[in-house]
Amino acid sequence: MKNESPYFAPELETMSREDLNRLQLERLQQTVRHCMNSPFYQEKFKELGITPDDIQTLDDVRKLPFTTKEDLRENYPFGLSCVPMRECVRLHSSSGTTGNPTVVLHTQKDLDEWAKAVARCLWMVGSRPDDVFQNSAGYGMFTAGLGFQYGAEKVGMLTVPAAAGNTTRQIKFIKDFGTTVLHAIPSYASRIYEVMREEGVDPQRDTQLRILCIGAEPHSEEQRKRIEQNLHVKAYNSYGISEMMGPGVAFECTEQNGLHIWEDYFIVEIIDPVTLEPVPDGELGELVLTTINREGMPLLRYRTRDLTRILPGECPCGRHHKRLARLQGRSDDMIILKGVNIFPIQIEKILLKFKELSTDYLITLETKDSNDTMTIDVELSQLFTDDYKQLQSLERTITRQLKDEILITPKVRLVPKGSLNASDEKKAVRVKDLRKLF
Repeated sequence: MKNESPYFAPELETMSREDLNRLQLERLQQTVRHCMNSPFYQEKFKELGITPDDIQTLDDVRKLPFTTKEDLRENYPFGLSCVPMRECVRLHSSSGTTGNPTVVLHTQKDLDEWAKAVARCLWMVGSRPDDVFQNSAGYGMFTAGLGFQYGAEKVGMLTVPAAAGNTTRQIKFIKDFGTTVLHAIPSYASRIYEVMREEGVDPQRDTQLRILCIGAEPHSEEQRKRIEQNLHVKAYNSYGISEMMGPGVAFECTEQNGLHIWEDYFIVEIIDPVTLEPVPDGELGELVLTTINREGMPLLRYRTRDLTRILPGECPCGRHHKRLARLQGRSDDMIILKGVNIFPIQIEKILLKFKELSTDYLITLETKDSNDTMTIDVELSQLFTDDYKQLQSLERTITRQLKDEILITPKVRLVPKGSLNASDEKKAVRVKDLRKLF
């Protein structure tokens, strides 16, 4: 097998911090000048009274305007483009279920760089040309399909573009084609295992799976460990966002101690989502990213709304790019109940401690008699009996541990397996807010 190095691009992945900072500044200055081709950024710079010449150090990134999802929607479809349309070869967009979708344009160079970034991630977790890669993500406007596809091909793997859904067929492909590397969102990886059990398929005996790439949904360490144990794989966390490019923004290495974010592609900031001021390394805040290696539609200080923190210290793997902690949710997905800030990931962390429970749950917020309430429906695993007294005892234990974690007493309801109708094709719905908020 060619190129047994643990690094796909060693000259970039092991670059010293000093050289990395120098490369970032050079690319940032080029990007800011390039953004002046966009009327949107021209107006933003004018409002702030700055010019590209004001960017002399990396710290000067804080002088730049923030960009938001609302900016993309208000300038739909191509208002943030920085190149003539004839130079763009593809666009991706969000679903746009609540108004205009967000649209991102790519030149051929952008697509080539994207494929390299994903290949770097896949190589980092041990994927090699002899592997068989199966992608259970949707293709089309959803970036995970084509993003992982081209990255896997860049590595040189045989690729299986299975796309989303049809779990029985997914399992057949895994067995028949000898799939060794699988990409799936966490909730769907759990669904694959459930169907394997129903069909009498033993992942260890009947498949060659060894690597699982998971992402797109916030998930706890408990859920990752359960997936690893069930499918007999190592599961590596992936972070991608379509406004940046899609998958390939950040990825865990084999150390599984944080996601390396490719700083030759992005400048990373963590800010307080209320004050918009930077927080110290190690503190939780909102991830803000500036693209520094994109032609079609570069974005300055894009507010991802994702909550994470920068992990201190160096990674034993030898890569010097900053590492992000597992995402804790989104600043706009935070639940505020009776004055308490709660994130769904806190609830999941408690639920998955219980082997009697499945990975599927639903948090429902309602207003009853002028009082806001939280109900948590969680499916039982197939290992649990329907003994009434045992169910009552389990509900009380779960409720007590949840109260200790979130400081609110929820109503916990244990429901039969399959009651929550988990989808094979979409991210799991974790929260329904039915309150009358005025």
